[in-house]
Amino acid sequence: MTSASIGLYPGTFDPITNGHLDIIKRAATHMVDTLIVAVARNIGKGPMFSVDERVQMVQDEIAANGALRAKIVVKPFDNLLVEFARDNKADVIIRGLRAVSDFEYEFQMASMNRYLDAEIETVFLMASDRNHFISSRFVKEIAMLGGNIKPFVPARIAEIVAGKFPR
Repeated sequence: MTSASIGLYPGTFDPITNGHLDIIKRAATHMVDTLIVAVARNIGKGPMFSVDERVQMVQDEIAANGALRAKIVVKPFDNLLVEFARDNKADVIIRGLRAVSDFEYEFQMASMNRYLDAEIETVFLMASDRNHFISSRFVKEIAMLGGNIKPFVPARIAEIVAGKFPR
């Protein structure tokens, strides 16, 4: 990485979880000068929230984070990740790994991205012990069934998600 490195952390963030925020904080603190949190439109996944809602949720959580917010930018994207990285002059893509089962898919994606642009590196960050089991999919399922999602997402996000499933 160069002295003014730009990292890209892509995801659907539907919704953003404590695990996502942990990766964002660690990447912005220890790895890059600027971190772009790239919110994928990803219609194929059938997101619960619109891309604008997801961008706003991520921006709100970053804004609440004090010192790091000056290093983090949140942007939506709907093109190839390497094209988005090039357009934003990012030299590294940051991906979080929760479990060994994530690795095969992430390895294939990193290999394809490397083939498409050998100048952009992919770096994997292991999820923290307290977050390795959290996924947006599980958060939505728990909320839909009336369970407590507060341990897995920030308080504001828990309220927003709960509002999608009135009981």
